[in-house]
Amino acid sequence: MHPLWKLLILFGLLALHSVLPMQPWPGLANAHMETRSTLASIIAQGLMRHNTEGRLQNLPLRSSLNDLRHEAPGMVGWLIGSQSFQQQQQQQEDSINITHIQLGYGRIRMSFHKEWFSANISLEFDIRFRLPFNNKIIQLHTSMNLIAEFWLEKDEFGRRDLVMGNCSMEPSSVSVMVVTEGIPSKMKHFLSNLRENLEKVIPHVVASQVCPLMDEILRQLDVKLLKSLLEQAVPHKVNQP
Repeated sequence: MHPLWKLLILFGLLALHSVLPMQPWPGLANAHMETRSTLASIIAQGLMRHNTEGRLQNLPLRSSLNDLRHEAPGMVGWLIGSQSFQQQQQQQEDSINITHIQLGYGRIRMSFHKEWFSANISLEFDIRFRLPFNNKIIQLHTSMNLIAEFWLEKDEFGRRDLVMGNCSMEPSSVSVMVVTEGIPSKMKHFLSNLRENLEKVIPHVVASQVCPLMDEILRQLDVKLLKSLLEQAVPHKVNQP
């Protein structure tokens, strides 16, 4: 082919590329990431401002376990329901302590579809449980994920309001394990029942503290800000006026 024709074809391809609209997909991925990051940062700052970790340190685990005394199986039911245990629980304020609380501020995962949002918050902490019959301290570790849903909903005048949806623990994420080693074999059945009862009460008591805070944080969000973030993440039509 003559060199002049090669040059003309090259100029033609360059001109064709310059008039084609830019595809939104690379920028769309970045916009999605920025939107999720912005919302996660707002929620994390709100949780820190409300001293969420301090609230979790004062979870009413003793009273919640006492509420299970009529249905707790085996030795745990006898232990929790016995009058001597309840009296000793009142005398020993440190019978159940919550320590090493880690709320995943930097690991809040956001997802959204159209005008529906979901926040996934991980948290974990240790539990020091003092046995009333021998004063031995059992160390347990628990971890879980809390999911809060919210969305924008139009009213009869077409205005959007932020609506708080379900807020609860993801059941499959709740885990309680015994950290203390060298447990006597006669105590293993008791600890197994204790773990089961803690797995029953912890999701409810944690959600009762965190979910109202999430509701307050989300209700303070500016609807216009949410709309702006969504518009950044939604691809616009080509040649849209």
